[in-house]
Amino acid sequence: MNFSKIICLFLFFFGVCAFGQKDSTITVKSLSQYPPEELRVDEFGNKYYYDERQKAKIYEINGEVVIVLDELVLVNKPKFNNQLDRNYYYFLNKKLYRVYPLFLTALQQYRDIQKEMTDMDSKVRRKYVRDRQNILADQYEKQLRDLTTTEGQVFAKLMNRATGKNVYEIIKEMRGGWSAFWWNVKGKMADIDIKDQYNPHKNRTDEFLESLLQSNWNSGYLQPYPGASDFKVAK
Repeated sequence: MNFSKIICLFLFFFGVCAFGQKDSTITVKSLSQYPPEELRVDEFGNKYYYDERQKAKIYEINGEVVIVLDELVLVNKPKFNNQLDRNYYYFLNKKLYRVYPLFLTALQQYRDIQKEMTDMDSKVRRKYVRDRQNILADQYEKQLRDLTTTEGQVFAKLMNRATGKNVYEIIKEMRGGWSAFWWNVKGKMADIDIKDQYNPHKNRTDEFLESLLQSNWNSGYLQPYPGASDFKVAK
């Protein structure tokens, strides 16, 4: 069973966006060009704008724009046991590149949907999710069906890292426990655990993915998603 069939439920997350790598050059604007409600104040009382995408604080001091970049998280490449291990690491990197734009869109849509469903009762919520899924399915069905099993697994791992919820928990939240139960059964038939948690300290694949994420974010090949630095997992 292709893993894309299991994550077709995520179709309702996806909205229209432009895929592809973004320029890593920092855009410089004066503070007056940002909405006042989005400005923050540091411990010294200085106003600044925090650019989440570029991970930088933007100040304006004596009429000059000053950019303070966040501290980079340096992660050594995992220790490879053999050449096969090394090949798998770079194989995952290719899969990450293909899945990451889709993940960014899914994450944004998921967060938007959570906000929109805040005041809905369970019946209205189910109808809303169903309608949203039907509208967007035509746009993204082929893209999902083209995902390999490994790419589907990487997608699920990224969603778990960003939301703190595994695939099973997200399905249960959006569609209810009965749907989550059957998707779990289908997952087991395909030897895929949709209750699996992202843990780079205990899972070798997750260790590789975490290293690849940090390396790509530091180099600018991929842009961190909002809240990426908040991820913490106990060893």
